[in-house]
Amino acid sequence: MAYTADTPQNPPAEELRARIPGWGADLDPKDRPAVPRERLDLDTGAHWDFPERQEEKWPRERSIEHKFLTPVFGTACPPRGLSGAMRKYAYRKYSEGRAAHWLMLIAADRVDAGESHLRSFATLHPDNPITETGVLSEFPRHGLSSRFSQKRADLSHQWIDPVIIAGPWLLAAGAAVAAVAAARTLRKRGGA
Repeated sequence: MAYTADTPQNPPAEELRARIPGWGADLDPKDRPAVPRERLDLDTGAHWDFPERQEEKWPRERSIEHKFLTPVFGTACPPRGLSGAMRKYAYRKYSEGRAAHWLMLIAADRVDAGESHLRSFATLHPDNPITETGVLSEFPRHGLSSRFSQKRADLSHQWIDPVIIAGPWLLAAGAAVAAVAAARTLRKRGGA
């Protein structure tokens, strides 16, 4: 039973050895360096058998491998928007042992970054890619010469960095220009 003070009850060793190839290879205490420290008869000092559960303010993501949510969990980043829906879907649909689960969570992080950029435009301090990427510090601190005169680990991908950083901003600006041009065209057709 998970998250309790009870000692877990495992199936008999013979059953496990028959079912799982290689099971029990570390049963001999002299092959296990942690054996002197594995004492279950010591008093842990815990005043509970099962920890008090943290209040769940919204439905939390929970792996399909677990019966219930851990007693304590993080609440700093509640899922929201499309990225939150993607995270919930990854936890609901895929096991943590599947690559699809983790790839979907990585994609949700990228979507969350985009959502954060869009949300920043509604504030008094929108994101500024020029100052936040440190590009301005390249000029007074010999950035260009340092890129070619030393062995740097990031030399192999330096050429694509401007594309990754500026690309989304240029695409957004292009989309805005195209939308304005389309609106002007529609207005001219409607007025003519």
